[in-house]
Amino acid sequence: MSEPVMSLAEVEALARRVHAGQVDKAGRPYAEHLEAVARGTAARGGDPEQVTAAWLHDAVEDGALTAEWLAGAPLTERTKSLVLAMTKHRGEDPRDYAARLLAVPGAVTIKLADLAHNSDPDRLAVLNPATQARLREKYALMRRLLTVDE
Repeated sequence: MSEPVMSLAEVEALARRVHAGQVDKAGRPYAEHLEAVARGTAARGGDPEQVTAAWLHDAVEDGALTAEWLAGAPLTERTKSLVLAMTKHRGEDPRDYAARLLAVPGAVTIKLADLAHNSDPDRLAVLNPATQARLREKYALMRRLLTVDE
């Protein structure tokens, strides 16, 4: 008999709770980004495990949840591996990060949704020109490393 797994609604509520009070670079509630990535993942054909991971894609990286919590969480092993694939490590070379994403089936779909929302011209427009340029270059590099043209 398998262990019960958190529902998508439970994961969404958890993600919103642990990121409460957090804002993105544009000063918007961080949950808006998580929701956009989850929606974008679904729109790109992502399955429920990928959408679940999309809601949690920044939780470990941002310290909202620990890797230990994730290891014991009532989630599928695939969902956990997708979250870990999406978790960038401080100082990590973008090539290593991209290789990890490419090595975990389904992770690139989530990353593309993340990049799409992060690259949204309306989101970037509120940032100073130097930050806009730096982020556009960063996101373009990741797309190239993932060999994706959008």
